[in-house]
Amino acid sequence: MIISSVSQGLVWGVLGLGIFLTFRILNFPDMTAEGTFPLGGAVVVTSLNAGLSPFLAMLLAALAGGATGLITGLLYTKGKIPTLLAGILVMTSCHSIMLMIMGRANLGLHQVTRLQDYLPFSDQLNGLIMGLALVILLIAGLIYFLYTDLGQAYIATGDNPEMARSFGIATNRMEILGLTVSNMLIAISGALVSQQDGYADVSKGIGVIVIGLASLIIGEVVYSVELTLLERLITIIVGAIFYQFLIASVIALGFNTNYLKLFSALILASCLMVPRLKAAIFKGVKLTR
Repeated sequence: MIISSVSQGLVWGVLGLGIFLTFRILNFPDMTAEGTFPLGGAVVVTSLNAGLSPFLAMLLAALAGGATGLITGLLYTKGKIPTLLAGILVMTSCHSIMLMIMGRANLGLHQVTRLQDYLPFSDQLNGLIMGLALVILLIAGLIYFLYTDLGQAYIATGDNPEMARSFGIATNRMEILGLTVSNMLIAISGALVSQQDGYADVSKGIGVIVIGLASLIIGEVVYSVELTLLERLITIIVGAIFYQFLIASVIALGFNTNYLKLFSALILASCLMVPRLKAAIFKGVKLTR
């Protein structure tokens, strides 16, 4: 249970990293994620069944995710469609695209080599090592990117778009870039989850935003102090692992797994209320003094 929860948390943490780039840095509520996540799974499962290597299949999944983010960004910046509606339009379109790719609503992996099968250990340990290695590479890549001039321009766009434009930063391009990279990471997460589960399904994206936000919020609640960028990215992974432990505990207690989305929403709502409750408690303590 521990190894399984940690390995799943690492993979779902990649989703959290993708959502962090839009929700936290750009302040962009990107609903595209609910279409991009299962799209990544659909592309990788279809590619593996067609005989492609797992590395090429993962690349295709990432490119497919990047395309959805690019389209959302163009609808928002060029088409002047509101943020939520632009994401919902692309998310809805992804359902039909997945049906075209897979030819059905769900598709399983049939005697193919998955990415984790290249490691010589047990299936769970392979998933753990692969997830850890991928998370380290992605965090290192994000840190490098965000500390470049381009990355700083991207952060400035999220902090204050008007001021960023006054300094000559093309904010529309930064938003398109952020949405593209974010959805590439989300598609990679969906592709990894589908390989762990052994199948892809068009309904896998339902509620993934809640899971991704839970990873962000849980990490922020656990580490409520000021954090560096590296520490903040690490807390997202820690939050994703902690979330998987909570879900595993719910299952172990015998609750109906059909209600996992409800439990996810309750966990997220509880975490969102913790800072306000803490502030109210400490305020009450000060008043009594």
